[in-house]
Amino acid sequence: MNILISNSSEKPIYEQITSQMKQMIITGELEAGSLLPSMRMLAKELRISVITTKRAYEDLERDGFIYTVVGKGSFVAEKNMEFVREEQLRIVEEYLGKAVTGAKAGGITLEDIQEIIKLIYEEE
Repeated sequence: MNILISNSSEKPIYEQITSQMKQMIITGELEAGSLLPSMRMLAKELRISVITTKRAYEDLERDGFIYTVVGKGSFVAEKNMEFVREEQLRIVEEYLGKAVTGAKAGGITLEDIQEIIKLIYEEE
């Protein structure tokens, strides 16, 4: 599993793991039913505490992205499209929030932002 940890990130390590694993699940890189590395194995691979990987797995399970079978391990859950949509909305809101802050600082109007978003959205 290719997870990159940044010590200079504002996000705690467990959140970095959680967000990257969610993205892998959403994009299909990690397929439903796939066995995930054990918490100990992932911690060893990333050179972090098992407590940190445990927190990430707990958050992923709480959010419905994975499930755990005692004695067998943790697996990718079937995609719940409502969860996927909510996660995508959260990510878009985060990026748009940063864009709006930058636009306000630069004196860019709401109408300009809407036009830019419309152009970008219609590019495909």
